[in-house]
Amino acid sequence: MSKAKPLWEPSQDRIEHANLTRFARMAIHDWGLKRNTYPAFHRWTVEQPERFWQSLWKFGAVRAAEQGARVLADGDKMPGATWFPDARLNYAENLLRLRDDTDALVFWGEDKVQRRLSHRDLYDSVSRLAQALRAHGVGAGDRVAAYIPNMPESIIGLAATASIGAIWSSCSPDFGVQGVLDRFGQIEPSVLITVDGYWYNGKAIDLRDKVREVAAKLPSVRRVIVVPYLAEAPEIASVPNAVTLAEFVSGFAPSHIAFEQMPFNHPLYILYSSGTTGVPKCIVHGAGGALLKHLSEHLLHSDVRHGDRVFYFTTCGWMMWNWLVSGLACGATLLLYDGSPFIARGRILFDYADAERMTHLGTSAKFIDACKKVRQAPMRTHKLEALRAILSTGSPLVPESFDYVYDAIKPDVCLSSISGGTDIVGCFALGNPILPVWRGEIQSTALGLNVQVFDEQGHAVHGEKGELVCTRPFPSMPVRFWNDPDGSKYRAAYFEKFPGVWCHGDWCEVTEHDGMIIYGRSDATLNPGGVRIGTAEIYRQVEQLPEVTESLVIGQDWPPDRPSDVRVVLFVKLAEGITLDEGLASRIKNQIRANATPRHVPEKIVQVGDIPRTKSGKIVELAVRNVVHHRPVKNVEALANPESLDDYRDRIELAS
Repeated sequence: MSKAKPLWEPSQDRIEHANLTRFARMAIHDWGLKRNTYPAFHRWTVEQPERFWQSLWKFGAVRAAEQGARVLADGDKMPGATWFPDARLNYAENLLRLRDDTDALVFWGEDKVQRRLSHRDLYDSVSRLAQALRAHGVGAGDRVAAYIPNMPESIIGLAATASIGAIWSSCSPDFGVQGVLDRFGQIEPSVLITVDGYWYNGKAIDLRDKVREVAAKLPSVRRVIVVPYLAEAPEIASVPNAVTLAEFVSGFAPSHIAFEQMPFNHPLYILYSSGTTGVPKCIVHGAGGALLKHLSEHLLHSDVRHGDRVFYFTTCGWMMWNWLVSGLACGATLLLYDGSPFIARGRILFDYADAERMTHLGTSAKFIDACKKVRQAPMRTHKLEALRAILSTGSPLVPESFDYVYDAIKPDVCLSSISGGTDIVGCFALGNPILPVWRGEIQSTALGLNVQVFDEQGHAVHGEKGELVCTRPFPSMPVRFWNDPDGSKYRAAYFEKFPGVWCHGDWCEVTEHDGMIIYGRSDATLNPGGVRIGTAEIYRQVEQLPEVTESLVIGQDWPPDRPSDVRVVLFVKLAEGITLDEGLASRIKNQIRANATPRHVPEKIVQVGDIPRTKSGKIVELAVRNVVHHRPVKNVEALANPESLDDYRDRIELAS
């Protein structure tokens, strides 16, 4: 057993007052549980998922016209199980519980724009937009698409759409025209909500030309609603069927919202896979499943309380935006941000945290690593008095970044590395306010989800690397894929490797503390000499060197003419003014060899100008692997910086 000490442990007072503690006591009372240790309680949620989700419905005070007596139908089928088959509810009604003058939304658009909406303002704005959508013929099952930043109108749009039983779908304004069409073109929306432009890194970026082209190529769109952002009265005459938001809702006064009571699995929104291997998959999520999963993650795993002020750095094209929105159902204030996180000398998010007394700061592992690289020390420059939790996702958070958070940001904070995905609009492994934080580990697997690690033969393993799986149904599984009438694409995505078991595609390990370590995507793992290696294991070592800003590693079929094995090829983006030479290459290899294994050491190291990544910031090993093997990259529109791939094409010979 390890003798290491945790980096952080919650105080007894913090444990005593945590939502999770109160929930466990309620469940113990209601169901007559005999043992109340956390491992026993977690095991109960996994072994008795119907009771767990029924208890969460009660604890989260879910608003619904009908819950129904049945919790789970066809629970032995995966896929095929149905949760709360008799329930009738509305997601937006659960967001809009309050109508007072306290903050519901606070918005910073870099250092250019600041706004705030009270709960009353939010309710009234949703009421007016919902009435206008109804008047324009939008109803249950119709799609409303948004090409919009993370701003108040995006949440108003989602809530108004959901209130009438229509289906929401969004992507961020940094998507190119084809990327938008690849997504919205599949779902045929009747309304498009957008902006005139946005700010990024201090620059105004006009969006109207792209909106005009998108609208012209989406024949299903009957009305384009433009939210003024860069200008108070933008010129939009050239955009087909366009009106400003004020014009669209003109004539509709705020009134009581008639929330349509829909089945538990009625589609709430459509999310999209990254699309780096082809046209994005359109993943349909149900209102009830998304709501319950998010309540479990906000209330129990993140300890979000009424009046907390919750922030996540995200765009409307990443599932963390959908996750963030559900914080309203817990009575939290949402702190929204749009733009670059590195303006104001990289301090803008910490300035925001101080100014608005942020309780939960959500960001990416890459942001934390970038702060570490430039030796940012918020502990010395900011107070962060209200901050109780820091959440990180997007890629594995390396152990050294755990150290950085506690050494340079705040020592008394629950650092919650979380991992899940668009596929479940939530997490399989995440934080826990009543458990210690161990260096390099995600604290726990999700309550109510039977998460395990399988070896290649489908046997559960502990303390060994394998595939992340979930062996029982859970409410936030996708309702279906769009345009997949027989469900074949859905089944192929998750259930082919281990029939009847959800296989998520992450390469991971359960630790001795019952936490989890994610080593990277299974389809990106390296396999030199038949030994599987997670890419995160290499990134952790390489990016500790001050000369290396970022890196990307692939397995190259070798030899190329008669491939019988793979060799490890490492691409590095170096700090400004640094050039890869034999000395630096040797230090990189020695760092990996000394702290990992000889099998991890790359045979080739190649300097590149940039690391290709998706719009949500995830690096794309598969796209680079395709380039190196002279295969097409099927959907470069999914990338934030597709031009970076040209550098890899130019350097293929260097890696041969």
